[in-house]
Amino acid sequence: MESVIQGIQDLFGTLQKGKADRIEKLPQSGSDRIYFRIYAGNQTYIATHNLNKRETQTFIYFSRHFKKAGSPVPDILAVNSEDTLYIQEDLGTESLLNQLEQFGHGDKVYRLFQKSLSALASLQINGDRGLDYSWCLTAREFGKQAILSDLLYFKYYFLDTLQLPYDKQAMLDDFDALSTYLTHTQHKYFMFRDFQSRNIIVNKEEVSFIDFQGGMKGALQYDVASMLWQAKAELSEDWKNSLLDYYMDQVDQLLPNAIDRTLFVSQYNGYVLIRLLQVMGAYGFRGLFERKAHFLASIPLALRNLKFFIENKRIGIVTPEFDRVLKLVVADEMIERFEPPQANADTPLLITINSFSYKKGIPADDSTNGGGFVFDMRGILNPGRFEEYKKQSGLDKPVQDFLEQRTKMNEFLNSVWDLIDITVEEYIRRGFDHLMINFGCTGGQHRSVYAAEQTARHLRNKYKVKTQLTHTNRGNWVK
Repeated sequence: MESVIQGIQDLFGTLQKGKADRIEKLPQSGSDRIYFRIYAGNQTYIATHNLNKRETQTFIYFSRHFKKAGSPVPDILAVNSEDTLYIQEDLGTESLLNQLEQFGHGDKVYRLFQKSLSALASLQINGDRGLDYSWCLTAREFGKQAILSDLLYFKYYFLDTLQLPYDKQAMLDDFDALSTYLTHTQHKYFMFRDFQSRNIIVNKEEVSFIDFQGGMKGALQYDVASMLWQAKAELSEDWKNSLLDYYMDQVDQLLPNAIDRTLFVSQYNGYVLIRLLQVMGAYGFRGLFERKAHFLASIPLALRNLKFFIENKRIGIVTPEFDRVLKLVVADEMIERFEPPQANADTPLLITINSFSYKKGIPADDSTNGGGFVFDMRGILNPGRFEEYKKQSGLDKPVQDFLEQRTKMNEFLNSVWDLIDITVEEYIRRGFDHLMINFGCTGGQHRSVYAAEQTARHLRNKYKVKTQLTHTNRGNWVK
């Protein structure tokens, strides 16, 4: 990671004289790309490190093309000679999803959804003109094979892990019929492929788009389906229907009298299903196989989204075996299988979390349990060995950046959470009243403090459980 940061400094030096004041690694999402925010005076920039050169080249080509077409995408400011690192305009820190979570489903956010759909229609249709689709990463067009690929992605990484019995040949026949039906859409233009509120940046009431490198030629309906049915957004039926009408109005302005709205909506429902299943496949891969906590926690919400669709929407084609199995997938008992137990006001469990110094000893457990988990953080590189961090702690942003960027702290904590989550869930179910979790390092100041803070946050967010967090050596580093 240090070599990547140095590479960012070097590339930034080609933009302006001097070094960046600070380079901060941003939280990683589902991709292998690593993002950084560069701070330089009053300006900020975004740097991206990606060893997939083809993906970098595609994003840069798409960005420059869409910028010329008038779409709200970032300017590409610098690219290294290896095409593994680039710096782009910083569009802002707030996504549309952030705005939705902060302000709720009110008029302000509804207008932002409208602006996003208007800009989407323009990017899809105007951006399609003169676009060289040979730059696409997988296929040039989201046709039958791409649709089948999404269906099989769901089958392999989610459905098959549930070990439900089904007729494999009948299922494949249904997949073939559905993909054939959806291939015959009226209009195909640029398809963003991952158009969701996380990838829409809001700044001064205006919207911009990021993460469109997976795009290809495809049906207009796919992207609007992705946005309106994003499980995390939890849009009402009224919002979904009115925003779909608004989007079709925008398309009509760009393509007058071109779309048959009845057919458009029918195929839109088909693409909603495809998108929901593609998301379930991604959650299965990232959550069930890679054991990433965020994706595991998202599975129940996505299943409820899929359940509502199956019970309330219709597609203009019959797929009997697929329909039968989907009803089993979204059964209440299946959803409950993925939902962690949640604490409430009557839950007796209190989780005590401590950071400590091994020089001072492991904290005693005064409860009747007589002890709990103890995790040794000394295998993680110690920020305290570096002069600039000696007077700081795991509560300070520079130390947190160090641990996230230059160590395997995140991998360590994901493994820790896999272990303790089993116990926490069982303790909530059985009515236990206490669990202790200790994190120790040499001085009880950097690594253990960070680990304790992040673990308390994880448990509160996932289980809504009461926690008591103590940094036992704090008196030695807070003056």
